[in-house]
Amino acid sequence: MPARKRPNRSYRVFRLTSWEAFLKLVIQPPYSNWAFRGERDERWPLYSSLSRYLMNFGVDKGAWPEQEGRILRVFKRKAHQFLVQPPEPDDDFQWLALMQHHGAPTRLIDFTWSPYVAAFFALERTLNDGVVWAMNPAGIDSSRGDKPRRMDPRVKGNLSRYYLNGKHRIIWMGEPHTMNRRLIAQSGTFAVPGVLDVPIEEILSDRDQENILAKIVLTNAVREVGMRELYRMNITFATLFPDLDGLARSMGYELEFHWAYNPRTLEKFHT
Repeated sequence: MPARKRPNRSYRVFRLTSWEAFLKLVIQPPYSNWAFRGERDERWPLYSSLSRYLMNFGVDKGAWPEQEGRILRVFKRKAHQFLVQPPEPDDDFQWLALMQHHGAPTRLIDFTWSPYVAAFFALERTLNDGVVWAMNPAGIDSSRGDKPRRMDPRVKGNLSRYYLNGKHRIIWMGEPHTMNRRLIAQSGTFAVPGVLDVPIEEILSDRDQENILAKIVLTNAVREVGMRELYRMNITFATLFPDLDGLARSMGYELEFHWAYNPRTLEKFHT
């Protein structure tokens, strides 16, 4: 992905070295009512999978609106073969959520109302310092008056009117009217950017970011205790992705965990 000049940030950055410090931060105001996203590398900007795909594979920016609309149309025409009850043909946001669920690149960015779920995604497969981004939906709405509400992508025609053309530097946050199993299991919600060529933190750079966005870096020192506690809370791939794929992916951490001893050191736990 091409390097970008970073704007001056005004959001807060926390660099934590313990699981206890993370818990203390996220259970208290203001962050106790925010939404969260976990990434396994704190250096990654907040782009959608669609943005990353278009930039990584050199699709000309002038073609982005048409190509995004095209994959939505193609998916709608073909997905019925695998669906008992497809979304309504003109419910574009529901279709995007379905595409996101099955791994297609979309402009939807997964967030969760659970800081613990976000921490899982930040820690589970990282070899670096992970990150939990926190975003305040109420702050996003109030910072632009009624515009984010007017541009609700769930409203018929709004996705093509306000999002596909890439002209509106807004963020909308919310869920589809009908939520799938994974979205429910993950307490999920979506951030929907109005432009694809800049990350969320840059879209918000002209606003009071301290009341909208925060970056919580979980240094690698947090991982061992954090993952063990998340496992004890039953937050695993098997519960967050309640299907056979999720169960299979959950076997990775089972290699690191045992009730009787520490597989890293072979130290036995006291009984």
